[in-house]
Amino acid sequence: MRKLTYYIACTIDGFIGDPQGDASSMYQFVDAPFMEFMSGEYPETISTQGRVALGIDADNKRFDTVVQGLGSYKVALDIGITSPYAHLREFVATRSLTESPDPNVELIAEDLVGRIRELKAEDSPLGIWLCGGSTIAGELIEEIDELIIKTYPQVYGSGMPMFGADFEARDFELSAVRTFDNGVLVRTYTRKR
Repeated sequence: MRKLTYYIACTIDGFIGDPQGDASSMYQFVDAPFMEFMSGEYPETISTQGRVALGIDADNKRFDTVVQGLGSYKVALDIGITSPYAHLREFVATRSLTESPDPNVELIAEDLVGRIRELKAEDSPLGIWLCGGSTIAGELIEEIDELIIKTYPQVYGSGMPMFGADFEARDFELSAVRTFDNGVLVRTYTRKR
């Protein structure tokens, strides 16, 4: 069974974006040592255009599939990019788009949990990356096997939470922490089932 990993950036107080979902204030922390770590450990999570610009020609190490909501996908669409992760199988959960703007992007309009379970049951050594955002993470919270949280040294006070879900305590076990001189933490948690 493949793992569904929510690999996400957030503030110290757990927000993945401002109230409109904008997380651009976090970009200031993506310095050379942190970028070296990301490109070495998670090269597939760097957009196809970013990989070209940075000269990254690495194989996918952890994921072969990305799932995101329309809000996350629109960041690319708004600048004319229809397949931001062309080096992965791309899925977008949306009821608003009725036709995919790219042959590499499959839309999931109904039964998101069922489709994720099908993807998890596939025979592959690589996992599935849940890219965001808050609503889709809330819908898939019971399917998430691992959290990789890039915590940036900022406090928003309010905004878009990591999970748009009703309250229920769910336990995870801390399995790794990586710290950077710029104040960024990368924590990995495994779901306790």
